[in-house]
Amino acid sequence: MVRLRLRRIGLKNQPTYRIVAAEKEAPRDGRFLEIVGVYNPRTNPATIKLQEERIYIWMKNGAQPSDSVMQILKAAGTLERFERFKKGEAVETLVKEAAEAEVKRGAPAKTN
Repeated sequence: MVRLRLRRIGLKNQPTYRIVAAEKEAPRDGRFLEIVGVYNPRTNPATIKLQEERIYIWMKNGAQPSDSVMQILKAAGTLERFERFKKGEAVETLVKEAAEAEVKRGAPAKTN
């Protein structure tokens, strides 16, 4: 079973995370199938960059997001757009809307 989950990168006491598609049994920082986003909680506000089209494809094919990734996807509005994708809305429209939302949300981030 494939899960969308966080993979820790960065220095000691300076975590940054990649959002990856990985097998459920694989270790946290072990083997993964694809990188679908980046999350940096140290900036104010937290930096979230997602490849929404790839996330839609993985979730359509049965990938389950972990609890923490679920919260990140809700904060970015991706889950609402995924529900519209399942109902038949075009991917291009949703990706364009996601890019506009990211620009609107994208105030210059300062690292803590």
